[in-house]
Amino acid sequence: MEVISYNSPRCCNLNRRLVVKKSSSRQQVKIPLCRKHRILCTRVQFRSGSLGLPNKHHLFLKNVYHGKGSRPFKPLEGFNNVDSKVLSGNYNGYVIGSEDEMGRMSETGESVTKVLIPGLPVESNGECGARISSCFWQWKPKFNVHYEKSGAENVNSPPLLFLPGFGVGSFHYENQLKDLGREYRVWAIDFLGQGMSLPFEDPTSPSREEGITEGKDFLWGFGDKTEPWANGLVYSMDLWRDQVRHFIEEVIGEPVYIVGNSLGGFVALYFAACNPQLVKGVTLLNATPFWGFFPNPMKSPRLARIFSWSGTFPLAANVRKLTEFVWQKISDPESIADVLRQVYADHSINVDKVFSHILETTQHPAAAASFASIMFAPQGELSFREALSRCHMNNVPICLMYGKEDPWVKPVWGRQVKKQVPEAPYYEISPAGHCPHDEVPEVVNYLLRGWIKNLESEGAVGLPLLDDMEMESIQNNITRDLEFVREGSKKSVMVRFLGSKFSLWNLIKSSLKSRFGKLETKSP
Repeated sequence: MEVISYNSPRCCNLNRRLVVKKSSSRQQVKIPLCRKHRILCTRVQFRSGSLGLPNKHHLFLKNVYHGKGSRPFKPLEGFNNVDSKVLSGNYNGYVIGSEDEMGRMSETGESVTKVLIPGLPVESNGECGARISSCFWQWKPKFNVHYEKSGAENVNSPPLLFLPGFGVGSFHYENQLKDLGREYRVWAIDFLGQGMSLPFEDPTSPSREEGITEGKDFLWGFGDKTEPWANGLVYSMDLWRDQVRHFIEEVIGEPVYIVGNSLGGFVALYFAACNPQLVKGVTLLNATPFWGFFPNPMKSPRLARIFSWSGTFPLAANVRKLTEFVWQKISDPESIADVLRQVYADHSINVDKVFSHILETTQHPAAAASFASIMFAPQGELSFREALSRCHMNNVPICLMYGKEDPWVKPVWGRQVKKQVPEAPYYEISPAGHCPHDEVPEVVNYLLRGWIKNLESEGAVGLPLLDDMEMESIQNNITRDLEFVREGSKKSVMVRFLGSKFSLWNLIKSSLKSRFGKLETKSP
């Protein structure tokens, strides 16, 4: 078996001085920074059970499982070693399943090359991860956007911006901020209406409705009248697209490599399609190919007028009860744990921080109404396919990384994207589910580094897993076994690269040939 070794520095000197290179390239042009935006940054301290909100905003957080109306948490069937104190602030040992339940990519019968890649930085081994800062940026009055950043001292390196999936936030990219921040400038934001970018004030005036249910006055967005700053506010694709644009222009100040998972992938593609001058490249991590149930008023004005409410505040009277009922179900800890069990293929992964962050976000008083606004918001002006086509037309570089065991965005969706943009490198990772960046960050970071170096060097550096740059390898499919060390143990992940000659039919033929070949070998 051939072994390829990839080495990286044990520890980066984060205090070295770098000189900014001037370039006439469109993608390296600096954007004048807006002087009026406000940014507040603090160093991140990760603590179980804390979202890091300023102290005054903790007054708005309520844990419904403590005090009146509390009830014990029952470990879910199929979970191993679940700490019974998971809701009391002690999340240690909260894992899903066991290592024995890990799925594996089907063997193809061909010889697979092993590639040794770096693990994540481990301080006990003398390796230093990048320091992460937690910041708030005031986009508009009352529109406070939370984001995290690292690697600010790497002024000569390209900037990376990570966009989260639905229901999570910048915390989901901790492994990218710590690792990639050692050599790049890295940002991760929370979309408005999610994570720590939920509003600090009620977007509506208090309700005077009689017969108000106990605790309902704690919920924001259920009032009688919209506050002036929230007029027209809808947590939609168009809002997030504009949020990303202003963030890049006012905070980062130059074109970026943008990376998105799930919903964040769609937003990344949508943004790049509308603002190609601000994008150096787009990486899609199991990007959802659709979002929104209701028509866009700009694209289909007549059809949009049929629906009387489209996610504005306050919530429409006919959706309030529905929102309360649905929110009670999906914000339940058991429901959250069940979702995590679905989207992580490796059930030995410790999801402590993900679980605690999601759980506490659901206790924010604006969370329920924000969820309703997102669900009833109109679609974006471009469909996923239209956005992809426009990016392709504008020569925006695209890289595809998809976890093979994703139960939601199944591999067929990623392969359809590959079919539409055949020159885009496609990496299928297994075992990995809907969030490969958190499940196998070592692999995603390795592939992302290689892809960026390939673009920055204008092809002088080969694509990841294709260092020899053989044309036949680029056109056809290859499989590699990526091995790395995590917590002192070796782990192995299979990655399949689909070349420009990829077709679903050829993939099916290859799979059938492999299966029948194995049967013939086993037969007497």
